[in-house]
Amino acid sequence: MTVSASPLVERRRLRTELRQARQEAGLTQEAVAEQMDWSLSKLIRIETGAVGISTNDLTALLRLYNVKDRKRVRALVAQAREARRQTWWSKYRAVLAPTYFQYIEFETSASIIRTYETFVVPGLLQTEEYATAVTARNRFDPDPKTVKTLVEVRMKRQQLLLDRPNPPLLFFIVDEAVIRRLVGDKDLRQAQVEKLIRMADRPEVTIEIVPFSAGIHRGVIEDFSILEFGETDDNDVLYFEGSRMASFSRDETDEIALYRELFEEMRNLSLGPQGSRDYLIEVADTIRLRQKMHRFLSV
Repeated sequence: MTVSASPLVERRRLRTELRQARQEAGLTQEAVAEQMDWSLSKLIRIETGAVGISTNDLTALLRLYNVKDRKRVRALVAQAREARRQTWWSKYRAVLAPTYFQYIEFETSASIIRTYETFVVPGLLQTEEYATAVTARNRFDPDPKTVKTLVEVRMKRQQLLLDRPNPPLLFFIVDEAVIRRLVGDKDLRQAQVEKLIRMADRPEVTIEIVPFSAGIHRGVIEDFSILEFGETDDNDVLYFEGSRMASFSRDETDEIALYRELFEEMRNLSLGPQGSRDYLIEVADTIRLRQKMHRFLSV
């Protein structure tokens, strides 16, 4: 068994094993709940990976399913313990929305992440100053303490994901409007554009910009991320995020396939990795020129 960095991913793997064991035993969920003296909802939540399962409950469940292979039992017990493990983001549970909390759990174990943004710089590419500005302006009640905590989480996500020995492959597609909107904010633009250039130079990061010249296209009002996992048993996850809500689409193969096609369509419309990097360098040069002119005119 390969140990995952995320308890949520371990719960997803365990649910598959437990459903398979129940089906092999020829038992319905209702029959299992009755014999275990559980509510049906408890078993359903375990089998969907929504909650973990204690070692004692798991051992009793495996006895009911007549799972006697000691190696398999040990592996499942280890998996259940890993699924209940506390993580660095656990202490932020009270502040983070449940969907965002789950996203971090998925993100930590993803091997490939594809993100498409039309309005803001993707979170994993943001400077702390940009993240603070966006977070504060994106909340209806921008409590400074909450904003600071959310930015702290975002910066920690970047550090732990990108600086680990085996970072995931990251593909980012952003609309040109994201960059142009950034250029208009003199307090944030230089550092953020320079960070985008530095990130584009990393071997595991690909940044591509869809220019205005692409016109109105299918992705013009879509923002989404697709997370893929190295284990073949782990289905891809599709994530949507808006100013007021976020949602997941899991185990929906057809829908995820449609968004993979949309992502590739946006890549074909983009300037490409090198063209996008050249564009960002041109923007950075323009910003520096404007700053020099401003200083000259202020003398």
